[in-house]
Amino acid sequence: MSGLKLHRICQIMTPEPGNPMEVEGVLNPAAVRGPDGELYLFPRLVAKGNYSRVGIARVLFNESGDPYGVERLGIALEPEADYELRADGSGGCEDARVTFVEPLKLYLMTYTAHSPIGPRIAFAVSEDLFHWKRLGLATFESFLGIDFAHVDDKDASLFPIAIPNHSGKMQMAMIHRPLFRGTRPEETANKAASRIVDIDHESIWISYCPMPVEGQKLQHLGLFNSHHRLATPVSPWERLKIGGGTPPILTQHGWLIIYHGVSEISDKESDNHLCYSAGVMILSKEHPRIIHYRSVEPVLNPIMPEERNGIVPNVVFPTGIDRRDDLGMPNRFDVYYGMADKRIGVARLDVPDLLPQEGNVSDDTVSYEKI
Repeated sequence: MSGLKLHRICQIMTPEPGNPMEVEGVLNPAAVRGPDGELYLFPRLVAKGNYSRVGIARVLFNESGDPYGVERLGIALEPEADYELRADGSGGCEDARVTFVEPLKLYLMTYTAHSPIGPRIAFAVSEDLFHWKRLGLATFESFLGIDFAHVDDKDASLFPIAIPNHSGKMQMAMIHRPLFRGTRPEETANKAASRIVDIDHESIWISYCPMPVEGQKLQHLGLFNSHHRLATPVSPWERLKIGGGTPPILTQHGWLIIYHGVSEISDKESDNHLCYSAGVMILSKEHPRIIHYRSVEPVLNPIMPEERNGIVPNVVFPTGIDRRDDLGMPNRFDVYYGMADKRIGVARLDVPDLLPQEGNVSDDTVSYEKI
């Protein structure tokens, strides 16, 4: 394991018996503090036929300050827009991330819209976390021949403040991972024993758009027309795919992201031979396109029965993070994650004063021998 580790606290949410909206899983929640200081989760609730809604739940804490359960509060989003519905009656609002964008004094949600043409990044905005207004789909300009506009895309999250783009202009920034043809883990797993990674099409990207003006009625976000390749698969545990996880959150070392990686495993008890694990990435505070630290080994692997058995076996999938300023512990981060696409767990990350030395990884040239 890496010098940075996640320590499991508990399984915090499971499908509610008899609730048809959760019959196929409760997973991959956003986590954010509300205006009242309470912590709220926005889990994906999956009904029959993989029909997903984004729910709302308040996190409950014990006397020691550890989360132990939730109080369900209803639905934040359910499929209604044309880009969330399909002709066959299916559809979905999935895998939300929520960020309080400080210049706007608003909460912005990124989520995956299960659209007629595939998964796409969508936005919604709220002042109080209980009333959400859709802002439509993300729009992209191409970059050096790379078409971001007409491919599947998901696992997006926003920075809470404006950050400098490649030319130094302060803008809104979004982390995302386009799913170009041939780059899904089930596709890369079937390639030759040794392969060269396509760094443009298999990477996590940061894309930028103008920051909206505070006080103006927000109808949509602007065109994302500035792009920077952030991170490419480099380690064996992420050799098939990497993608976003928790929204960036500031630490003493820079912007912290818990991201996911996919590898192959031999599991005789399952037809699924993919393994989703979690790693840590820390980006420069001043220039987040620069990586200061990156996990060589996972900080969380699917080893518990609840993580190995479920709708999709062998999955830990981080999506929510909470800095424990409420406990006077700004170096403690609670990470909320999906367990085998069926349940939600929470684990604790304590960020040390000094980062481990082994986290210096270069991804300028990447090739793999299948292991």
